[in-house]
Formats: sequence, structure tokens, C-alpha cells
Amino acid sequence: MRIIILGAAAGGGLPQWNCGCGHCDAARAGRIPSMTQSSIAVSADGLTWAILNASPDIRAQLQATPALHPTGPRAVPLRSVLVTNGDIDHVAGLLTLRESQPFDLFATQTIHDALAANPMIAAVNPDHVPRRTVALDRTIPLAPGLTATLFAVPGKVPLYQEGAVVETGLIGETTVGVELRAGDRRALYIPGCAELPDWLRQRIAGADALFFDGTLWDDDEMIRMGLGRKTGRRMGHMPVTETLAALDGTPLGRRILVHMNNSNPLCDPSSPQSAEAEARGWQVARDGMEIAL
Repeated sequence: MRIIILGAAAGGGLPQWNCGCGHCDAARAGRIPSMTQSSIAVSADGLTWAILNASPDIRAQLQATPALHPTGPRAVPLRSVLVTNGDIDHVAGLLTLRESQPFDLFATQTIHDALAANPMIAAVNPDHVPRRTVALDRTIPLAPGLTATLFAVPGKVPLYQEGAVVETGLIGETTVGVELRAGDRRALYIPGCAELPDWLRQRIAGADALFFDGTLWDDDEMIRMGLGRKTGRRMGHMPVTETLAALDGTPLGRRILVHMNNSNPLCDPSSPQSAEAEARGWQVARDGMEIAL
């Protein structure tokens, strides 16, 4: 199994267009790596690929990834796209993929319903891009030799569906993790997760690789930095400090944090927090990183 990090950042990317925080300024100046918005590409044979989450930056991500370049006038190695929730940073890139190019679009029925409620998504012509509904805990083929099983993780509805009261620990089809298998290799992709109950920790155990929600290092960091008024938990993301503690001692292969917000000190490879994560067995995803299992 080959996995390429197309984008390692949370919504807005790094630098975020309207942000002058220290990390965004450092990324603009080239002092720390820039990051596009969260997405990965996966293949079992290195020839045909599936993309998990279509970020608003997908055009630049495809351009930066030779394995996904066209192989002919209208031939591409992309077989399917799977989305793990209806968040804008995970689905807006579908509008870039509207060029009458065939691929399968996989999601739960709840996520498909959220997409269908926006008439713009119809520009991704269903005659070329069939909507494939995936039931939880059912295995589906994503590409030759590659399967996926979707499973519920605690989360919330997308921002544009929020009402007066927001439940951040919903468990169902709204927010899902993905179990990827190729041969005897197993990887888990969970870019959004509000908490880590025992049943989820048990599902994670033994994976060859885990790609897990790394949005915020501390729950209140955006408030402290003057970048927002919401905690990480209010946004449906558990802080990395708690993730590291929760998974200490859990048998795993590679542990990789994805979906970092621009406020997260992990954005700076030289930060003490980056050193701490590495010392505890974790890697911080960067755009273009490739993992071979």
C-alpha cells in the first residue's frame, strides 16, 4: 500500500489567506513548510489511485503529485474519491473535478444527502461520477487491490448544517473513519475525531499505520492566540495532547498526525511540541510525504 499526503492542514491551510499569526507569517516567508488542506491518495499497485477527501486545494495537490498526473489526453490514474464528512475543506474540491472525468464518488448516505442539498454539486455530472453509497462497516473496493471500510467516529455535522444547539459527539454517518486494506496491510485514516472511546482505541490497535486528527495541540489554543472563539472540542476535534496520552501503549505501526490547524505548534518542525510528538512515536504529516506499507 502506498499513501501520499496530498494536504496536511486543516481548513484554511497554512498560510491561511486572512491570517497574520506567527505560523502563517513564517510559512509565507518560507521559514516553515506551507501546507494545503487535508487529503490523502492511496494505491495498492502504484498505478490506480483513490483520493480520500477532496480539498479546495486539490488542483494544486494533483499538479504536485506525479503519480496522479494524466497518462493520456483524458486518461488519469484516479479511480475513486471517498469523503469522510461533509466539511467544506473535504468536499469543495469536488467542484474542481467537474471536467466530465469518470470516477466513483463514495460516501455514506448522510454525507451524500448533505452534498445533494447544494445544487452546485450537480456540476459534478453523475453520468460520469456515480454516487456510491457506503453503509457503515461494509467493505468496498476503492481501486484494484485496495478496499475500504467506513466506521463511525465521534464528530458533528458540518458548520453549514449547525443549528442553535450543536452536538459534538455524534456517532453515525456524519463523521467516519476509514479502514484501508491492501494484501495483509491495514491503515486507518481518521482526520476528524471528537474523542477516543475504548471501542475506537480497540479498532485502531494493531494497524500498520494510523493517520489521526491533529487539528489543535491544546483545546483552547485558538482562543488564547486571538484567532477564534471556539475550542477544539466545540469544532469536533480532540486535542493532540489527549490523543498522545490515549494512544500511549497501544500497539501500532506508524503514527501520523494529519489535519493541523494554523494555530497548532506542530506546524513548526522546530517547536518543542513537535519534538515531544516525535519522542512519543508520532510523525507530523507534511504535504508530499509518502508512506509505503
